[in-house]
Amino acid sequence: MAAKDFGTKFVCFKCSTKFYDMKKPDPICPKCGADQREATATKASEGRRSRLSAAPKIIEPVEPVEGAEPAADDEEVEVEADEEIAADED
Repeated sequence: MAAKDFGTKFVCFKCSTKFYDMKKPDPICPKCGADQREATATKASEGRRSRLSAAPKIIEPVEPVEGAEPAADDEEVEVEADEEIAADED
């Protein structure tokens, strides 16, 4: 069979029906009657590209609290570990 030219292929923005316009001047969905010229922006901008081009979140630095001392637990653990190593060497 010879390939026929049915015009431009559309996907209805309301009901997602795929159809050809049959070379008519008004692309109207045969299922719901929506005029495809009234469609808003295409969904191509909603895909991966829009997520990658989104502005990065700005994380504010945490300022130390005045009068707070650093945790001493970490230092004590290190000293105890050094003492255990020295005791094992004897």
